[in-house]
Amino acid sequence: MDQVLFVAAEASSVTYAQRILETWKKQGRNIHAFGVGSQDMENLGFERLGKSEEMAVVGAAEIISAYSHLKSVFDSLVAEAEKRRPKVAIVMDYPEFNLMLAKKLHALGIPVVYYISPQVWAWRKGRVKTIKKYCKKVFVLFPFEVPFYEEHGVPCEFVGHPLLDEMDDRLLNDKEYLKIHRNQCGIGDNEIVLGLMPGSRRLELKQHFQIQLDTARILSKKYPNLKIVILTAPTFSKEKMQEYLEDFRLPYVLLKDEPFRMIHLVDMMLVASGTATLQVGLMQKPMVIMYKMKWLTGLFAKLLVRGTKYFGLVNLILGKEAVPERWQGDVTPENMAKLLSRYVEEPEYKAQVLADLASVRSYLGDKGATQRVVRALDEYLTK
Repeated sequence: MDQVLFVAAEASSVTYAQRILETWKKQGRNIHAFGVGSQDMENLGFERLGKSEEMAVVGAAEIISAYSHLKSVFDSLVAEAEKRRPKVAIVMDYPEFNLMLAKKLHALGIPVVYYISPQVWAWRKGRVKTIKKYCKKVFVLFPFEVPFYEEHGVPCEFVGHPLLDEMDDRLLNDKEYLKIHRNQCGIGDNEIVLGLMPGSRRLELKQHFQIQLDTARILSKKYPNLKIVILTAPTFSKEKMQEYLEDFRLPYVLLKDEPFRMIHLVDMMLVASGTATLQVGLMQKPMVIMYKMKWLTGLFAKLLVRGTKYFGLVNLILGKEAVPERWQGDVTPENMAKLLSRYVEEPEYKAQVLADLASVRSYLGDKGATQRVVRALDEYLTK
């Protein structure tokens, strides 16, 4: 039986790792996967040495507080890799952890492939040297990543974006289905639906959610027919979200469902920067992107992010500020409300944003990313 090591610590990575495991299972492959992942992965037979829901940390303070746990998982992965000698290690996003792990695994002679690679083309480009040194290959999601990695001499393969496989095209084109779906969720036909996506990490929830709720309060005074839809990330329970809603008196719907199905319901979105912005963009929903860190973490981030004008993924892909993005001190309820109001009050502006978002899909290749990754991994596995 082939042993395979996975590190899928982020909410989005977990889904893509799970799809690989599901494909192998359907193929009847004799593969035992272990490492960092989710409960859903464990349900497929994955052996968890680290739990993704406990490792999705961001910011210096949160990383420091979780350091002993992260180090324990790291040491366990290295020890088990040395003992089991996996045929390949698949590391996903989570660069600080994964690049250190890649160095250790490389020293053990275990091939490492990077799937969902860090956005080194956008910021902290120096990390590409580490990737080149310790990784056999990078599977890239965007066509424009290929020349970047080739320029730096890193073997790479464009596989397309796995998010496309998660989309049901009916969610984009069927207006009658939208009406039915909204009615099923208690949303009236004449209501303006504002979606809130505060993020998938604990610190993001703490930093963002109250600002988003206060933004909704401001907008509700302008638009009496406003309905709030709160989208629960895969890493949280509805009960966790409810802790923030005890004093929230506006009409709202709290959902936990497939991300694209939740996004389908909204007219506009206030969303924390991350993969969620791409999900919203693919659904062609107007949005405002926000991100707020603790002061010191934000200062470090500002020093590290050089050579790029944008941090929102859709804006990075399109090479312009197609949708508004604000961070740190500019992330206030008043500013967020003002930017979102434009989607209600300026039809021409909204139409331009929608036209830009409609072009995002063309940058992501074709469906079938998981199948292409599985085929590429065969190079390392017993067939």
